[in-house]
Amino acid sequence: MKGKKENSFLEGSVFGALIRFAVPVLGALILQAAYGAVDLLVVGRFGDAASISAVGTGSSFMAMVTFVITSLAMGATVTIGQHIGEKKPKEAGDTVGTTIVLFAVLGIVLTALLEVFVGQIVGILQVPEESVAKTILYIRICSGGILVIIAYNVISGILRGVGNANLPFIFVGIACVFNILGDLLLVGVLHMDVAGAAIATVGAQFVSVICSLWVLKRTDLPISFSTEQCRIYGRELQKLLQVGVPIALQEATVQISFLVVNSIINQMGLMPSAGYGVAQKLVSFIMLVPSSVMQSVSAFVAQNIGAGKKRRAMKGFTTAMATGIAVGVVMFCIGFFCGPQLSSLFTKDGEVIVQSAAYLRGFSADCILTCILFSSIGYFNGCGKSIPVMLQGVTSAFFIRIPVSIFMSRLPGASLALVGLATPITTVYGIIFFMICIAWVRRKEK
Repeated sequence: MKGKKENSFLEGSVFGALIRFAVPVLGALILQAAYGAVDLLVVGRFGDAASISAVGTGSSFMAMVTFVITSLAMGATVTIGQHIGEKKPKEAGDTVGTTIVLFAVLGIVLTALLEVFVGQIVGILQVPEESVAKTILYIRICSGGILVIIAYNVISGILRGVGNANLPFIFVGIACVFNILGDLLLVGVLHMDVAGAAIATVGAQFVSVICSLWVLKRTDLPISFSTEQCRIYGRELQKLLQVGVPIALQEATVQISFLVVNSIINQMGLMPSAGYGVAQKLVSFIMLVPSSVMQSVSAFVAQNIGAGKKRRAMKGFTTAMATGIAVGVVMFCIGFFCGPQLSSLFTKDGEVIVQSAAYLRGFSADCILTCILFSSIGYFNGCGKSIPVMLQGVTSAFFIRIPVSIFMSRLPGASLALVGLATPITTVYGIIFFMICIAWVRRKEK
């Protein structure tokens, strides 16, 4: 497949280019987050608190796996974007081939590991006794579809690397429709509870991957690629891993820290566990704005760095940060003031709603702060300097988020609102970290 159009990232309005890319990315992220949300919503309507806790914890773990895969795929996004900026379509195609082989092997290994160690994983998560069997079942079914999850994220990463965010949006939309239909059938009609929710999720993503492969065969992209290039190219593998591995390690440590927080809350009882599960689904939607900003900045900066336009790359970073903050203020107000109303969409249990809303009140300041943090992460990723991203992720996870969460949970009269404060406190540290890094980079360049 070989395209003929130049990408608008390299010329014209910076704000316009970012918005045209960010809007479909945001749409895709909203629909992707809807997977777990729909599962929880339907299970919350037809199941009990144990089922809500199981889907909440199980989907949080699977989200961690997916985030790590997406982060590693960011190495392909950045490498392809830089090759596009350098006007090297053949090298971009080599990166695509290397990515396909690498992630196929990764998918097989991950599937085997998760199926074998799911019991130990659930034990580490400190799942309430009433939810253990259901959580194991949910994770086991979802882990059987890891190859499907990887295929979708690899295809999306490649497309975003060439500046096409519209097709991933379409593909995830297809998956979301099928997931809703599957949940209603398997959980609502056939009463398969958490098993039905997991099967519907994997099945929907499989349909999406089939559709995406069919569309890609009929789409021109600005890269030169053929099936003969589906092999490991040493140089492209090195570039991909140099960017992707630190990002993946950063994301893994961040997600692990959230799982530790989940286990801390699980020890507070069934109702806090269920409430946190609902809150996390709402948080997954609230945080989509900064996530779309990060992906947009990464793709924008990668192409402009490849084309030697460092000043334009920096302008993209500052523009995205300012825009994200403006939207983040709105998201803060929604999360802080509308927690009970939002939580009631997922469950009719009054105590679960109270617990969920309490967590959202503590967390909501992060809606504004994360737009700054994620813009910084996107900038460094796009520059191919992912080591600072990894260092920030590791230190913030193990030295800030986990200790602060434990401290908050052990205070007299501890509530989910106090535990929720650990996230914005951690983000403030991350912002300070990256401001120091940017100042150091600028001084070094001068």
